[in-house]
Amino acid sequence: MLESARELAGRRSTPNITFQQANAYELPFADGTFDVVYAHQLLQHLSDPVAALQEMRRVTKPGGIVAVRDADYAAMTWYPESPGLTEWNTLYHEVTHAYGFEADAGRRLFAWVQDAGFDPAGIEPSASTWCYATPEDRTWWGGLWAERCVASNFAVQAKDSALADDVALEQLAQDWLRWAEEPAGWFAVLHGEVLARA
Repeated sequence: MLESARELAGRRSTPNITFQQANAYELPFADGTFDVVYAHQLLQHLSDPVAALQEMRRVTKPGGIVAVRDADYAAMTWYPESPGLTEWNTLYHEVTHAYGFEADAGRRLFAWVQDAGFDPAGIEPSASTWCYATPEDRTWWGGLWAERCVASNFAVQAKDSALADDVALEQLAQDWLRWAEEPAGWFAVLHGEVLARA
């Protein structure tokens, strides 16, 4: 992802951008470094999202903004009905639970931000959605999840926790591809969002 971001910045001639990898719990920046700190689809993958939010707050200037957005897997919905996608969603919850992560982070962001010590008067919760229904969108979204089912951390964790094997994961990948081919296929992702003043 970082290499792709660097390439995009180069193509757009934006030399004032830097990219680096860091630990969300120990950001390598001084207190009050940034005007805005933004985490997109991050907190659902952390075992201690409140600690990460506290660290994000630390590196944000007083009065600056911490912005977070995460999906809520239990709130995802699709058409037509697909036992395979239902099984995928159940397995995703089981895997994240086994590793101490929260698949339904979106609905918890507002609480987590408060738990991290932000002033309630400076917190703005909201929600938004993604919708995949056009042939192009379905092909991309279905293909993305088909690949994740067999070649991603999710696949590795599903196998390592003995919640699925290669055969089951390949079946889920095929279910995703079948859904993507449905002419009336529709998939919606609900996100929780929060803007919080540091």
